[in-house]
This record gives sequence, structure tokens and C-alpha cells, in this order.
Amino acid sequence: MNWTEQYRKAFVLSYDDGVWQDVRLVRMLNQYGLKCTFNLNAGLMEPPYLWETDGVRIERMPPEGLPALYKGHGIASHTLHHCDLTQLSDGELFQEVREDVAALEGLFGRRVNGFAYPFGNTNKRVKFLLNLCGVDYARGVRSTHSFGMPEDRLDIAPTCRHKEDELFDLARAFIALQSDSPQVFLLWGHSYEFDLQKGWERFERFCDLMAGHDDIFYGTMEQVFSSD
Repeated sequence: MNWTEQYRKAFVLSYDDGVWQDVRLVRMLNQYGLKCTFNLNAGLMEPPYLWETDGVRIERMPPEGLPALYKGHGIASHTLHHCDLTQLSDGELFQEVREDVAALEGLFGRRVNGFAYPFGNTNKRVKFLLNLCGVDYARGVRSTHSFGMPEDRLDIAPTCRHKEDELFDLARAFIALQSDSPQVFLLWGHSYEFDLQKGWERFERFCDLMAGHDDIFYGTMEQVFSSD
């Protein structure tokens, strides 16, 4: 059943890169009954890919254990090696997307038809080629600070990023919103940013505010945006 048959509002999260901080994030989301789609690069899972920013260790997780960790949440492609698709040839793009999708489907044992643009970069050519790859929906990074359903499922702009000052004002506006048409609050980010910004407590307050509303559908990107 399509969520719009029962609800007029949906809340969904979309987090990139598959780093170890996702373990804490998933634990928190499960506690509050919230759903997230995690956008992964199968080609960067092993050997360990890690870096350090402002004293915070950031490391991508190996594939072992990911199906159990992300159980109940969505999985989408983020390219095989986190590539800017606008800079690739057609053949290179097909390889980066198709091989990532195939690897993720093999790892998780389910269909993967969603995508998140590395760096948020896309254009008409990229969207056309993604469609040929079987991608049904794709998320960018440009904040809209609004809740309307996207006109183009291959160019979905999020409501905001979790670190924006407007986060709580947008949350309260969405909770109070009454609409005859479907509305979506789409939040995105990287879980390692909570360590960089010491933002875990703030985000938990946000989760507590957003959770448990009877008139809001809590789903994955696929559940909210897929045409299937």
C-alpha cells in the first residue's frame, strides 16, 4: 500500500557513506521508531578506508555485519567509489552505479533501486543514464526548507541537513502542518558529523520531537519516493 493512501505527511532520513558512527545512529533511530536509508559505496568497504578530521576518526565499515546493523532500514547506492558522476564518461558511470548496485544487492539480499549523488552533483545526462541503470529515485544535497513532494524523483532535494540552525523550527512547522497534498520532511547528513560537531544530544532531542506522531508516516526513501 502506498503511504499516501493513509497519510498526508512522511518523515524520512538519508545518511551517506556507511561509517562506524552509523552504529550509534541506528541504535538511536531504532529507539525512536524512525527509518533511514543508508547510501553506501561497496567499493570502499575493504580494506579499511579511514581518515581523521579535527581529531575525529572516520572509518568506513566492512561488509560483515551490515545486513544485521541496517535491518529495518533502507539501502541505496552512492556509487562504487564515491565518484562525481558529472565528471565520468558514460561507460565509467555505468560501471560505478551498476557494480555498486549489484554488490549491495548481493550483500543485503534485496533490490536496490535508490541513489544518493556524491557531492550532490548531477545534470540531465547523469539523470538519463541513472534511469538506464534502473535507478528509480535519487537524492541531492541542496536544502529546500520546504516539504513538497519532488517533481523529479531523480533530483530529490532534501528539506535540510541535520546541522542547520533551522532544524527545530522546520520540525515544529512540519508537525503542525495540515495539508490536503502529500508532504515530506527529508533530512540528510553523515553520522560522523555528530562527533565533529558534538551534536549527538541535539540530534536525540530532534528525534524525540519528531517521533510518535499518529499523522506522520515513518518510512525509508524507497517507501516514500519509489514509483514501485
